Amino acid sequence: QVQLVESGGGLVQAGGSLRLSCAASGSDFSINAMGWYRQAPGKQRELVAAIGTGGNTLYPDSVKGRFTISRSNAKNAVYLQMNSLKPEDTAVYNCNTVGTRFVSWGQGTQVTVSS
Repeated sequence: QVQLVESGGGLVQAGGSLRLSCAASGSDFSINAMGWYRQAPGKQRELVAAIGTGGNTLYPDSVKGRFTISRSNAKNAVYLQMNSLKPEDTAVYNCNTVGTRFVSWGQGTQVTVSS
């Protein structure tokens, strides 16, 4: 059974940093592009970082230069380093595949940035 477990969220002041982790099990995600998504209350889920199987990365302008995605195929894990956090980064963050059918969503991890 495929399972994604996100962790590392929390409450942080604006300008602070957090590192999110996503542990995947039940499937070999090294064959998939993976990404971090976020959903704020009343808003649609959006992709904030993606990493391909070869390590190439992609970010929207809203987080470019502040967020860094990485992966460990050996650990079947994906990470998101978030720096210079802003109140508008407040959301529930999930990891999942990119460019292919989603697997079951995990519970996500809440990130709250206070001003």
